[in-house]
Amino acid sequence: MLKGLFWSSIEKYSGIFISLIISAILARLVSPEDFGIIAIATVIINFLTLFTTMGIFPAIIQRKDLTSQNLDSIFTFTIIGGTILTLIFFSLSWLIADFYNNNILISVCQILSINLFFASLNLVPSALMAKNKRFKDIAKRTLIIQIISGTISIIAAYNGLGIYALLIPPIVTSIGMLFYNLHFYPRRIDFTFDTTPLKKIFSYSAYQFLFDFINYFSRNLDKLIIGRYINMSALGYYDKSYRLMLIPLQNISAVINPVMQPVLSSLQDDKQEIAKKYNKIIKFIATISFPLAAFLFFTSHELINIVYGNNWNLAIPAFQILSLSLPLQMILTTSGAIYQTANATKYQFYVGIRNTFFTILGFIIACIIFRTIEAVAWAWVITQLLCFISSYTTLYRKVLLSPLTEILKLLKKPLLNGCLIMFCLFWLNNLNITCNIYILFIIKFLTSLFITLIFIQLSKQYDIIEVLRERSIYK
Repeated sequence: MLKGLFWSSIEKYSGIFISLIISAILARLVSPEDFGIIAIATVIINFLTLFTTMGIFPAIIQRKDLTSQNLDSIFTFTIIGGTILTLIFFSLSWLIADFYNNNILISVCQILSINLFFASLNLVPSALMAKNKRFKDIAKRTLIIQIISGTISIIAAYNGLGIYALLIPPIVTSIGMLFYNLHFYPRRIDFTFDTTPLKKIFSYSAYQFLFDFINYFSRNLDKLIIGRYINMSALGYYDKSYRLMLIPLQNISAVINPVMQPVLSSLQDDKQEIAKKYNKIIKFIATISFPLAAFLFFTSHELINIVYGNNWNLAIPAFQILSLSLPLQMILTTSGAIYQTANATKYQFYVGIRNTFFTILGFIIACIIFRTIEAVAWAWVITQLLCFISSYTTLYRKVLLSPLTEILKLLKKPLLNGCLIMFCLFWLNNLNITCNIYILFIIKFLTSLFITLIFIQLSKQYDIIEVLRERSIYK
């Protein structure tokens, strides 16, 4: 797991710097409204992608009895499914544009249908890369493609392509990933169209698909509602604040998630051992996430202006609110891998239904009554708390057969650390320090880092001094 985490970290953390640069440049070349339009098209295409994946990716990782012939059969059906869904998405482009009263969505959706097709073809090869723990090659793949697609997108935006420049990264990424993965795990079309392999994985993938289907709405309905009932510019501001908040989520939790199931699947029959290892993961994420959320809340103005520019200041309030949900999200996103590892995707599906109900209800109330992106952000924070309680009550009591108090104990000290940072940064803001925005950001960062390290050492969450001493001796 440590080896996998190392290369997964290389993949994600090297991508932070690159993605921030690309996003910062594009935010200054493309309007918020254009970003809002792309957000709508992306949400819809992600929905159709669910019907292509059908929970197959984790099922391929989990099942140890799939032959090469079986994989070719599954690959063939993903091609068929991808082709059908690509044609459907292409045909729906006129209806989507009419629903949102925006004709640009016609060409945007039609171009993005290319991405849907190649993403479906990449499903089996990509799953095999993860199953065989080729984390180093995955890291190289992601970094190379990200640089190439981002560079092309910036050049296109600089030359006036506007919204169409934002379509380049997803298309280049899906095509590049497919050919890269096929280099390691080439697949053939099975003209016998044997459905036996699909039946093999159905009991596992069916509930995984149903969970993904339900979870889609809780993750994306906010954008669909804002685009329809508020406006595209508001969606652009909300989407940018949401994506900026997701960077630590995607680059900490997402470092761990790709490694968890391939490594822990060998323990699928030992629930207590899974719980023991998972508690260590939760402790690590909580130790980082609560201080990070406090830091992001009080540096929202600096971050938005540094990354996107001062023309995106309307995104600051939403970003502040969304940052409060970060700790729960970072922990919650890892639960899916545990449900999968323990062969409990059925419970995951049931939990997904409850969580989606909470989330959809919150978004509807926010948009109908308040009609602001700040209200939607608050709805997201509140529903995430309810989802967290719902998910971990089921996971620990029904799946891992462990007391829920274990996870509550792990959260107390990180929560206290976060509150301490918020108090200090609040006091720092009230000093009204007048200096360069970059210097102010660095001051807040160093203050938060110092408090966090001291707190971790004194509270004995981790013995930082001992770790540094051991490394010094080792060198």
